[in-house]
Amino acid sequence: MFDKIKQLQELKKMQDSFKKETHSVEKDGTSVIINGNFEVIEIKLNPELETEKQQEILKNCLNEAREEIQKKLAKSLMGSGLGAGLGF
Repeated sequence: MFDKIKQLQELKKMQDSFKKETHSVEKDGTSVIINGNFEVIEIKLNPELETEKQQEILKNCLNEAREEIQKKLAKSLMGSGLGAGLGF
């Protein structure tokens, strides 16, 4: 039982540290930065692009940033040894 409590405490610490993790993606002058909680920190648009092109690039940047931060967080979780103990 105490092991589970200890694991939950460690997960809480990791969750807090994930907030500090960020990943940015830039394409054609459009960029996004997200954190480990998948919150968008910053978006920069390229005013020289047409709206439809800008939307497509922004969507791709957000998806790529989300995928990369997921990989980074999964690697951290598995590296900690907590993921295996919790069924991840």
